[in-house]
Amino acid sequence: MQTIIETVQPYVNTIVTAAAGVLTAFVLGGLNKLKTKVNVWLEARTTAAQREVIHKIAGEGFAFAQTAFKEAGGERKLQEALQYTTLRLAEQGITVSAVEIRSAIEKAYLEYNSKTKAIVTESQPNEEATQAAAKEAVSSLAAQVTAILSQATGTDTVVSGKTETLQDTAPAERETVAGVAVE
Repeated sequence: MQTIIETVQPYVNTIVTAAAGVLTAFVLGGLNKLKTKVNVWLEARTTAAQREVIHKIAGEGFAFAQTAFKEAGGERKLQEALQYTTLRLAEQGITVSAVEIRSAIEKAYLEYNSKTKAIVTESQPNEEATQAAAKEAVSSLAAQVTAILSQATGTDTVVSGKTETLQDTAPAERETVAGVAVE
């Protein structure tokens, strides 16, 4: 029995060493894949953070050009915004192409226009609401005029959806008021 164990011992050691080597290779391969995925994730996060910074600084550049160069034309404002944005990004250590900077400034411009257009649209009531308010005001005014005339002349009035006729019942003069519509 001793001889069998001594004979098999080198084979067992070889198999265990090989298995340990294969297992180590799989662990290292898995760690390498994990490292690659983590690097891709970090790179994506960094790029997203940089994009956010780029758009924020481009918005600042647009606002600066819009306020500091009110009288200048659009091309001059664009050049000033480009210059401001490029300098600020260089201070942050972010290098991007001029096309990317310009597109970020154009995006800020479009967002500004959409916001100002929305404010103007909200401040102007729509035509239907204006007409409805006008009809209501006219109806209310007609009812008030009828009530005032009724009190002033001491007459009874019948209010309906039709034309009203006001008649004075006093023995003095007789007048007829026709054509006052109440809606």
